[in-house]
Amino acid sequence: MHHFSCDVCGKDMTPKAAGRYVVKMEAFAATDPAELTDADLDADHVEAMAQMLDELEDADPADAPPLPAARQSLRFDLCPACYRKFVNDPLGREGVGKFHFSEN
Repeated sequence: MHHFSCDVCGKDMTPKAAGRYVVKMEAFAATDPAELTDADLDADHVEAMAQMLDELEDADPADAPPLPAARQSLRFDLCPACYRKFVNDPLGREGVGKFHFSEN
């Protein structure tokens, strides 16, 4: 038997409990399509690639900056109450950035 608990509040969601919702998210870097110009078509890309490969062979791998994750897939199990909260405010904007100052 699988054991599930809510990833937000920690509530136990065994198979006989009220219910369970699965939320899947995917995050990735957005890219805009590049516009080709006459200069792009005239450039010698084979020579540029050969030069880049030569530089990579000479470089120390330890000096290379870490690559960002190109794509990240996330999966969360939510109880019905936390699911309703998530659907109503998926980015959590309601609880962030609201300050109530007293009027002195």
